[in-house]
Amino acid sequence: MQIDGKVFIVTGGASGLGEGTARMLAANGGKVVIADMQAEKGEAVAREIGGMFVKCDVSQEADGQAAVAAATKLGKLVGLVNCAGIAPAEKTVGKNGAHALAVFSKTVTVNLIGSFNMIRLAADAMSKNEPEATGERGVLISTASVAAYDGQMGQAAYSASKGGVVGMTLPIARDLARNGIRNMTIAPGIFGTPMLFGMPQEVQDALAASVPFPSRLGTPEDYAKLAKHIIENDMLNGEVIRLDGAIRLPPR
Repeated sequence: MQIDGKVFIVTGGASGLGEGTARMLAANGGKVVIADMQAEKGEAVAREIGGMFVKCDVSQEADGQAAVAAATKLGKLVGLVNCAGIAPAEKTVGKNGAHALAVFSKTVTVNLIGSFNMIRLAADAMSKNEPEATGERGVLISTASVAAYDGQMGQAAYSASKGGVVGMTLPIARDLARNGIRNMTIAPGIFGTPMLFGMPQEVQDALAASVPFPSRLGTPEDYAKLAKHIIENDMLNGEVIRLDGAIRLPPR
């Protein structure tokens, strides 16, 4: 799958991993639709990379449809990279009682249902493409987390949502094989994103030092490099790749 001249949707593309991916795709000749709730930031990034911004709540069917419609108007939609997500922290039973059900529900709705919503809509559009020389019609990349495997205290909701993304990777790939559409997932470790930069500096430093090698925070560029390889390597399908410097999260 070649990036040049093709159309890609990046959810959460206004910042963090999504922004890094959107910039990578544009630098390689791709036409990028940034689907995000952050209108001002998303529009600014879209202007910088010559892309398009669509305000999008990934968990809402109409918003997802609007993003896909905007992408197909630009040309041949061949790629979706799901980076939109939230990461609340709350214990199952904390100082204030039981975990708020609304928080758990919202986390699953945005991270898991939102990812599937965008996958199903983008894949439907891609299935109508003329296949590439490889037989491909598209490639889908979602973002899980190492918390799907070794979630920490306070991460029940987040880990459940990301575990769902991991769990649906293979069956979706099998569903879409007949359409020539690949489905992959990246599970990042500790990355320098706006969510992490909201933490105190000493916490950030301690997290970076906990990564075996390289002992640093992952960057959006690290994520984008792997996304690029997945797009271009047509044997990568139905798999989750940990991008984590060999870290295994401790209980807290």
